[in-house]
Amino acid sequence: MKKALLVLFAFSVSFVFIPGCVPSKPTDDVEILPSERLVEKLEINRRRIENFEGNGTIAVRNGSINQSVSFKVVLEKPDSLYLTMYGPFGIELAQALVMKKNFIFYDAMSNTAYEGDVDSDILNQIFKINLTFSELMDAFIGSVNLTNNLYRTPEKYNVDYDKYVLTYIDPNTLRKSVYYVDIRQLGITDFQVFNSEEEKLLEGRYSKFELFENVAVPYKIELENTKDNQRVSIDYKSMAVNKRSIAIDFKVPGDATIIKW
Repeated sequence: MKKALLVLFAFSVSFVFIPGCVPSKPTDDVEILPSERLVEKLEINRRRIENFEGNGTIAVRNGSINQSVSFKVVLEKPDSLYLTMYGPFGIELAQALVMKKNFIFYDAMSNTAYEGDVDSDILNQIFKINLTFSELMDAFIGSVNLTNNLYRTPEKYNVDYDKYVLTYIDPNTLRKSVYYVDIRQLGITDFQVFNSEEEKLLEGRYSKFELFENVAVPYKIELENTKDNQRVSIDYKSMAVNKRSIAIDFKVPGDATIIKW
């Protein structure tokens, strides 16, 4: 399957990205929130997105791949992520439907579908970065799950120019997480995760936000797993949020070869 998944990026093509933006609010009109209220607002906004559809380009860079493809992603919370990838001239390369427990990966080039249980290896092969399923769901909409921090006091909390800065340290692993939040838009613009020895493990950068139902969603997403030398960059050309028309419509062709994984 690894060979089949690598084929996706061998026929890739890049597209021009036209970003969206969010009008800035006057600084004087912005209320500086205590950390508890800020985290609560961030979580409310994250959970407000029930479904999502986006079209754009995704670029992958690691030790063996440095390619980009155009793609379409559809998310239906809490447990369905559908991805279609295209090559030059809009030729379909592959489709993937990933749920919490199982997946279907269809390689259009060979008319072969792979089906099986979801694990970390499968997610890494499909999305080319070591993230859990829930982290991937959040990553495609430019959010971070802060549920575990709802009732915790951050180790550090300050305002740096136009950003809130939240720092949390896990008492068991001593892993440190730092989040930068735009004061005006209440969107997470950067986050970093460090191990107990202050070595950076993961970094995310979100930019070019647009408001959907008062939730700031980024058009540009950059994720880097520094430990494993993996980098994924997403540039959306269009997005839709919480629309009735958003639905996953995926069927493996009747003449496709099915391989149980």
